Amino acid sequence: MTDTAGRPLGTGRGPGSSATGDGLIRRRRRRRLRNSALGAAALLLAAGGAGWAGYARLSANITSDEAAAAELARYERERPTALVRDAQNILLIGSDTRAGEANREYGKGITGQRSDTTILLHLAADRTSATAVSLPRDLMVHIPSCRKEDGTRSDPVFAMFNHAFEVGGSACTIRTVEKLTGIRVDHHMVLDFAGFKRIVDAVDGVEVCLEEPVDDKAAKLRLPAGRVTLNGEQALGYVRARKSLGNGSDTERMERQQRFLGALVDKVRGDDILLNPVKLYPLLDAATSALTTDPELASLRGLYQLARGLRDIPTEQVRFLTVPRRSYVYDANRDQLVEPEAEKLFGRLRADQPVAVSQENSQEVPRDVTGAGGPDGPSPAPTFRGYTAVEHTCA
Repeated sequence: MTDTAGRPLGTGRGPGSSATGDGLIRRRRRRRLRNSALGAAALLLAAGGAGWAGYARLSANITSDEAAAAELARYERERPTALVRDAQNILLIGSDTRAGEANREYGKGITGQRSDTTILLHLAADRTSATAVSLPRDLMVHIPSCRKEDGTRSDPVFAMFNHAFEVGGSACTIRTVEKLTGIRVDHHMVLDFAGFKRIVDAVDGVEVCLEEPVDDKAAKLRLPAGRVTLNGEQALGYVRARKSLGNGSDTERMERQQRFLGALVDKVRGDDILLNPVKLYPLLDAATSALTTDPELASLRGLYQLARGLRDIPTEQVRFLTVPRRSYVYDANRDQLVEPEAEKLFGRLRADQPVAVSQENSQEVPRDVTGAGGPDGPSPAPTFRGYTAVEHTCA
């Protein structure tokens, strides 16, 4: 008997190639693993007519941060150890770089790059909750010696947190965060101004609610009071504005960014974008084009595996907060950590234990939020000022 190609069955060209032997079993196993890894993203693309060419294009969009990977590998021995299997910590970095035509319009004469926004996102091992912690750019921290773009190395310095990204890029920022928190950073993503705008436009805008009209010439932002759907350009001005919104502090701006991210999560989930190929492809195209990530995430497959862990987390269990901070004792325009509250937060994230958030500064702990306890039962989770993805800026 022969197969469809005219070859005798069971007489393949090498070990394991028999149609009825171990080779076929191994090939089928590999196919199953490959298909499950590609997951729904690839299937949705095919259903939408994009097919594998679209999948390859999206994967190729992502920039792999090889330089950061090499630098982190050099310091592997001094990096924190992950304490809980399957828990994940992703550092999200918003870069204020003016490189490229699309970013140049946001600041004439400004060179280099700084971390305009940095968020440490913790995904619980069982994927029942996610906690996003904003790290102030003005926070005074110890920055280690880092490799600069020209190949030389910087000296260790006590400086503002966003200086780490300026001097040594994402690797320097990651090492600074790890030394500050004791938390192992598993992955990172860097997003610039233009990329942020593309993502917002890809979901047809994000709705926010403004208590007062906004007229900010510096941010190029003019908005009426009430519910407003922001396009990409408006959204960028909204999350970056300082003088015209709130009290002008960086803390208030971080809270606004957190609320906006919560609204973005609501938009993506509420419109079933992840289940609609026609809506999903533009979002994937915008997101992949906008991102620079660690090599493990630098493919559609890698991003899908990450997103798969996020899709079933209830929005009320997606929490946003800012690390406990206050004005730096030697400079009111800088920040420092509030202890022991900050270490309490970092310790719970390291141990993958829950935290609670409240819009009030109250220390009261919700009874239904608990962590690992001692002989007297579970210990209550500390409450920090923050928001969940279901909370909106106005009723």
